[in-house]
Amino acid sequence: TAPTRNLAAPMAAVAANAPREDVALRAAVASTEDAAKPTFFETYTKVSSSLTNLFPVWTVVFTLWALKDPSAFAWLTTRYFTAGLAVLMLSMGITLAPSDFVRVATRPNAVLLNFLLCYGMMPALGLGLGKFFGLDPALVAGMVLVGSINGGQASNLCTFIANGNVALSVLMTTATTIGAIFMTPLLCKTFLGTVVPVDAAGIVISTLQVVLAPIVLGMTLNAKAPGVVKKIIPVTPVVGMVSTCLLVAAAVGQVAEPILAAGLSLQLPVMLLHLVGGVVGYWLSRALGFGETTSRTMAIETSMKSSAFGFLLAKLHFGAFAARVPSAVSVVWMALTGSSMAVAWRFMPVKPVKFDRSVKERFEKVDLLSNLKKFFGKKKDE
Repeated sequence: TAPTRNLAAPMAAVAANAPREDVALRAAVASTEDAAKPTFFETYTKVSSSLTNLFPVWTVVFTLWALKDPSAFAWLTTRYFTAGLAVLMLSMGITLAPSDFVRVATRPNAVLLNFLLCYGMMPALGLGLGKFFGLDPALVAGMVLVGSINGGQASNLCTFIANGNVALSVLMTTATTIGAIFMTPLLCKTFLGTVVPVDAAGIVISTLQVVLAPIVLGMTLNAKAPGVVKKIIPVTPVVGMVSTCLLVAAAVGQVAEPILAAGLSLQLPVMLLHLVGGVVGYWLSRALGFGETTSRTMAIETSMKSSAFGFLLAKLHFGAFAARVPSAVSVVWMALTGSSMAVAWRFMPVKPVKFDRSVKERFEKVDLLSNLKKFFGKKKDE
């Protein structure tokens, strides 16, 4: 009987603990299931990312809508159009800090080259294409204006899709956007002063109001209220996409008839302006020694312009109505060209570099002047 009593005690203990273990196991399973369920924020992030990646599709949809029914966007008057642009600039400003500009100053080669392409090659290319295709003076003026404006905010999204350097893309966009304050009026006055009436002083004031003020406000918010900015940033891609689509539709709707009437004679030069800009931006970067990641970023930044801003400037400060038509056409081709490059490059992975990738990706150091001398020296020898 003694062995029986000895066995009974442990069995009783096991039986007593069984319900507790069962309860604990159920609690653990329930906890695991709760953890597996995505939160509202995670669901929103996933959905918004999918919607944002379809940005080129939404652009085409809104463009066709505006061409078919221009009155649907008649409510987007100049006041709301200006506010929409300011929202885009603000969304970029809250992602920046003064330290970003300090880092660029230490590795300025890529940003400097993009600035030269944006305000050197692109205005000349716009003028050349306009003359080559025999466009009217007012349309030539519009082509030059498209070439003379800053890089577009949609380039940051396309750079991300193309596996480019998003941080560098934002800094290039910022540099050309700030440069627009003095470069756009200067170039318009230089190229177009004798072609169409240009209000250079008005362009300066509009650029300060629409570009510089929102960026400074965004940077100030980022510095003074980082907690608030952290909550806002996840919403900005969707806000930026919606704002851009509305701006595209509003610009196209206001000049729908001239766009349809112009036909290929205007579509082709505007398309070539963005396409050639992207091709030159990529291959010139490669020839000068920049890596694949930076070259992709350079191509997208050179090709994609802030065409909606150009449309606003043409509407406010150019005397000829037709001068705003190329900017409206450019809104569409800018998005299609940039997104096409982005989607193509998305399926072409970038080979990892042999040293610290973060340093390479963020601010690539290239001896720009030496590479330029070598590049043009080879051309002469050939």
